[in-house]
Amino acid sequence: MRKTKVGIIGTVGVPAKYGGFETLAHQLVENLGQQMDLTVYSSSKSYAKEERVKTWKGAAIKYIPLKANGIQSIPYDILSMLHAMIFCDVLLILGVSGCIFLPFVKLFSSKKVIVNVDGLEWRRAKWDGWIKKFLIFSEQMAVKFSDDIITDNAGLQDYVAENYGIESSLIEYGADHVAPVKIQPKFIEKYPFLNKPYAFKVCRIEPENNIHVVLEAFKTIKSSPLVLVGNWSHSQYGKDLVKEYGHLSNMHLLDPIYEPKELNTLRSNCSVYIHGHSAGGTNPSLVEAMYLGLPIIAFDVIYNQVTTEFAGVYFKTKENLLDRLINVDDATLEHLGRTMKSIAERRYTWSFIAQKYAQVVLGKTQQPTSPVSPKVPQIQVAN
Repeated sequence: MRKTKVGIIGTVGVPAKYGGFETLAHQLVENLGQQMDLTVYSSSKSYAKEERVKTWKGAAIKYIPLKANGIQSIPYDILSMLHAMIFCDVLLILGVSGCIFLPFVKLFSSKKVIVNVDGLEWRRAKWDGWIKKFLIFSEQMAVKFSDDIITDNAGLQDYVAENYGIESSLIEYGADHVAPVKIQPKFIEKYPFLNKPYAFKVCRIEPENNIHVVLEAFKTIKSSPLVLVGNWSHSQYGKDLVKEYGHLSNMHLLDPIYEPKELNTLRSNCSVYIHGHSAGGTNPSLVEAMYLGLPIIAFDVIYNQVTTEFAGVYFKTKENLLDRLINVDDATLEHLGRTMKSIAERRYTWSFIAQKYAQVVLGKTQQPTSPVSPKVPQIQVAN
């Protein structure tokens, strides 16, 4: 029997070497390759010539000669859609940046279009003016011209329902691709702080991830080491933070670590994980920390509450975070880690997530996907 041909659009590519959507595409290939005929659109700018392959684990790889991120993501996604209109039955689009092209896709083809709207990209502090307006317009086009919308968090699902009158499919992220790593002597030599308890955070260095709040809290308790991995040099915000806090003895502000074993050594051996994200939906780094069984102190916003089933410890200000760090005891942290692990094993495994995608792609009835149905505050579209 002929398999449904699905084009996965909007990622840097596979095998994953960048971020959340790339990991999602990677895992969809791993888990759905037997059920579907998959094509993954990848950026030739992100893979060296010797890394580029025609197929990967049964999926066809089509390289686009543009970057998949930033302003080039718009033509990158549009070129991918043009190819997929000819060769695929279903366009699975991750993110909305190229969705201004969807009216043309629907006008000139009958292909099924599914869009994962991601986490309200227009709300990020780095976007303003015409870029913000463009992203809002792209989101509107995605919702209007797709056959199915996927949201990754109950908060986003309610946002789409309230603002667009659309019932989206709730599909979160998996996390069982990560595993605890024992500390090797070579890493102790490179990172001496591994010998003692430390807090850990990994993220893009952006204001909505509240790095300034976290650093200011740890500045006050200098006996508590903080290890924070991120792209410090990519913005003035990051450069200013390094200048202000990088000299402090308890601050370890590290550049991005792309070697998974090294990153997971630092992450899986921390005594507490700090999650400062305030924008977006279900954040991959949060569910990964949960699956590792880490005690998590998360920013007090509905997306993080829903992801952790309201069972976590939360902060909103420097004072909140200080209070949590100073007053939480080891027994509470241990219990918190076990709770997070239990939730992740139940909700955030890739085989489970991939089959939810298969239901939407193949047009099967979507089953209830969230064990919690929180009442979330309405999110308004920006003017």
